[in-house]
Amino acid sequence: MNDFKHATLFVNGQLEDPGALRLILKPASLWIAVDGGLTHLRRLGLEPDVVIGDLDSVEPGDLTYLEPFGIKVLQYPPAKDETDLELAIQYALEQGCQSICIVAGLGGRLDHTLGNLFLLLNPRLADIDIRLDDGLVEAFLIRQEATIQGAEGDLVSLVPLEGSATGICTEGLQYPLKDETLVSHQTRGISNKMLGSSARVEVREGKLLCIHTRQNISTGVRE
Repeated sequence: MNDFKHATLFVNGQLEDPGALRLILKPASLWIAVDGGLTHLRRLGLEPDVVIGDLDSVEPGDLTYLEPFGIKVLQYPPAKDETDLELAIQYALEQGCQSICIVAGLGGRLDHTLGNLFLLLNPRLADIDIRLDDGLVEAFLIRQEATIQGAEGDLVSLVPLEGSATGICTEGLQYPLKDETLVSHQTRGISNKMLGSSARVEVREGKLLCIHTRQNISTGVRE
């Protein structure tokens, strides 16, 4: 087990603005390349601690580049029950990480995006701060309460999972909820706005997927 409490997992999805991502990366992190996500790490000038997956989307040149550094590669057969990301999350938990950031897990193939989001429902992650975040959009699960850090005008959508979510109260959003219910077949919780640099959400029963879209980010870098 390592001394890292935080892991950053790079998957093989879209990464629209690497400059925005750099603003939210934690340097003291266990860097995990999830299969073809190794390409994103290399473009950011970061060296992975481990590469995990069936390696079907890794560029051959990337693996050749890693060989002299002795970086651990955990290769799995393509015929497996878990996605590469699920295996990488399990690895991070086994290393004792208490928070996990999944990069480039939103966008691209719809089935992968949905699968990545529903992984947040894993009971093993109930006490783990885990979120998908590419610097522009972050998505995470609210089981009881959460504070959203951002800026005035940022978009916040609350989507109930596994049925209804009840007893929802919000602070710092343009359209407040006061001990109210959201149901999964309605869209009332979509596209709220932050009134300042933080907002708070509480839910008494149920689970809410929070999608926070940052607005007006200026990084000066687009690749």
